[in-house]
Amino acid sequence: MRRAIASTVKDEIKMLLDKPPDDCTLEGVQYHLYVAEKIHRGIERAKKEGVLSQDDVEGKFSQWTSGKVVAGGSRRLRRIYTPG
Repeated sequence: MRRAIASTVKDEIKMLLDKPPDDCTLEGVQYHLYVAEKIHRGIERAKKEGVLSQDDVEGKFSQWTSGKVVAGGSRRLRRIYTPG
């Protein structure tokens, strides 16, 4: 079954409020709204900046875990700490 797509923020909030149990807390609802916003931002960023293939991610991860200095997505250099 496919989930209906919310056309407005208000529709999305209504859909989110229908999901949790009746005894949910305000903090629980806030957390779900926070997660939904993070997901939307990630999707928008992927549309603007593109995504990496699995091979590219594995290559970058291999560089990061080796402790080498690598260029980040924001074009800054950073050193990735590896315990050892």
